[in-house]
Amino acid sequence: MPKFTILSRVDAYVDYTCEVEAGSAEEAVDLVFEGLTPVTWQQQGVTEFDAVRMSAIDDQGDDIDGYSRGKG
Repeated sequence: MPKFTILSRVDAYVDYTCEVEAGSAEEAVDLVFEGLTPVTWQQQGVTEFDAVRMSAIDDQGDDIDGYSRGKG
């Protein structure tokens, strides 16, 4: 099963990522967002944003298929 990197933006300005195995990027985001799989978050840096969201990202840090969960 492929591994996906999930980006979580929380705590007002902090980015975290984790890796999760899933059948698709959408399934990976859903599993993590719903807390259905254990993950280890790693802090990745600081960025400005207004809302909490999770998305699967590629090696360049871009959203995969534009699918994300949470506030935009």
